[in-house]
Amino acid sequence: QVQLVESGGGLVQAGGSLRLSCAASGRTFSSYAMGWFRQDPGKEREFVAAISSGGTTSYAGSVKGRFTISRDNAKNTVYLQMNSLKPEDTAVYYCAAKYGPIWTIPKEYTSWGQGTQVTVSS
Repeated sequence: QVQLVESGGGLVQAGGSLRLSCAASGRTFSSYAMGWFRQDPGKEREFVAAISSGGTTSYAGSVKGRFTISRDNAKNTVYLQMNSLKPEDTAVYYCAAKYGPIWTIPKEYTSWGQGTQVTVSS
């Protein structure tokens, strides 16, 4: 499995931007599909965005057009650029990895980071 470490979370005003990073260990990073999920206390973890090993992307409807997922295989890193942030985007954001195609269901992912808090004030 691959080890994942997220960074880049913080406090931002509504309408602002943040870029999350997820650094992965291991030499097979380019073979993994990578996903971003988020979770509020008391709620289920929800899909945000994913990118396949070949660069195909998928987004949740609530973030499409505002968030962009990308990856740099040379740096073993996946990014989530978040623009036009809203208070409802407040959550702990998690990076996840899996072999095979991208998927929106958390249980399909085999490796998870520790999460990074994103707070959007109104």
